[in-house]
Amino acid sequence: MPPPTAPKPPRPPLPRPRELTPELERVSTALLSDLRHHAPQFTLSEEHVRELVPGVAAWLERDAHPDTIRHTLTTNAPEPVNYPYQFVKHRLTVLLPPPLPGAHDLTPPPARRNPVTPFQTCDGCERAFRAPAPGHCRDCRNEVAYTQAAA
Repeated sequence: MPPPTAPKPPRPPLPRPRELTPELERVSTALLSDLRHHAPQFTLSEEHVRELVPGVAAWLERDAHPDTIRHTLTTNAPEPVNYPYQFVKHRLTVLLPPPLPGAHDLTPPPARRNPVTPFQTCDGCERAFRAPAPGHCRDCRNEVAYTQAAA
């Protein structure tokens, strides 16, 4: 257990998209500006909206629907939300969904085939046994070897 005076680890940075396109920026800005219509405690300043846009754009880039993002940001919020900017930034960072897998990630690996030794019928006693080629079962081979050794 660290002592109470130990420095806290740095917070993870706000996620960023690979490329902040004008379309991503427009949708992200609209979503953040509109939060106050869905939950009045999430009224953000213009500066805070600009700072949070890359985080929302990263979510959109991962195919998160705007309604899903809005729901994630505003549901189960504490009453009151004293610092909406920090609360939204925290949720955008911590709850970021993983990137969607590509088609190659979803294909199963090639099946490893273990060679199966087929069943054979013994030429001497008609018993079934596993062997790569037809012939005698173990008991018949031992009996033939014993009679040959005795002769």
